[in-house]
Amino acid sequence: MGITLGPNQYGKAEVRLVTVTRAGDVHHLKDLTVSTALRGDLAKTHLTGDNSDVVATDTQKNTIYAFAKESRVGEIEDFGLRLGRHFVGEFGQITGARITIDEHGWDRIPVGGRPHDHAFSRSGEEKRTTVVTIENDRAWVVSGLRDLVVLKSTGSEFHGFPRDRYTTLAETDDRILATAVTAQWRYQGSDLDWRTSFAEIRRILLETFATKHSLSLQQTLYAMGEAVLEERGEVAEIRLSMPNKHHFVVDLSPFGLTNDNEVFHAADRPYGLIEGTVLRDDAEDPGPAWR
Repeated sequence: MGITLGPNQYGKAEVRLVTVTRAGDVHHLKDLTVSTALRGDLAKTHLTGDNSDVVATDTQKNTIYAFAKESRVGEIEDFGLRLGRHFVGEFGQITGARITIDEHGWDRIPVGGRPHDHAFSRSGEEKRTTVVTIENDRAWVVSGLRDLVVLKSTGSEFHGFPRDRYTTLAETDDRILATAVTAQWRYQGSDLDWRTSFAEIRRILLETFATKHSLSLQQTLYAMGEAVLEERGEVAEIRLSMPNKHHFVVDLSPFGLTNDNEVFHAADRPYGLIEGTVLRDDAEDPGPAWR
């Protein structure tokens, strides 16, 4: 029986990076969590402990901070591309790099009806994300968002599902539909207006969720992905993960009260988890972008 080293990678995980760009009295904030992962000819360190090909994870961390100063962060996709291309171009034994970035949002605090120049409040749990993969001279960008919490108080049904002796769920033609959207979309190309594309895709996802009359969360998921591909030609495919944040109508009859879909119990677990991919028939090979 033979034993061999399989696929491997290593890097520095969850480097916290905050930058302040001072444009006179007005300051601009970037708050990121950056992770690096390098791949290549790294057999020696695994098999013999020879570290002559290992770019230390501390060096990777320092590179993130130095690049943030030398070339600014800018859009997270561009920052990830610069970092990944640096590691692959600088070290011959490194043939691939994956840079994962979460951007944490901050809003300016309003004072006297105007946004303050340098005071901010956290804008919630939603994060803008990107994963940049470099392999030799090729690049793939997968961007997205996480923890976008949405709810509609009507316009959602769920019925017609099979029933057996274990089924207790009642059918409904009017329910609350709530979820926390995680979306990742794979771009075709790496020279794009990232900010505009992100804003438009986010708008499409929200508008479709709001306006699509839903017979299931699966139907809503597909409609959201389909709308993005129809309107944004730069997107090859989109993956969506949407937990069903259940809201159950409370039985108020013991108190002599009726409940016409007005009072609910919001349950955090267990929950249904709906996931799916919507893609173009002619989408290019994703390469290592989803691995």
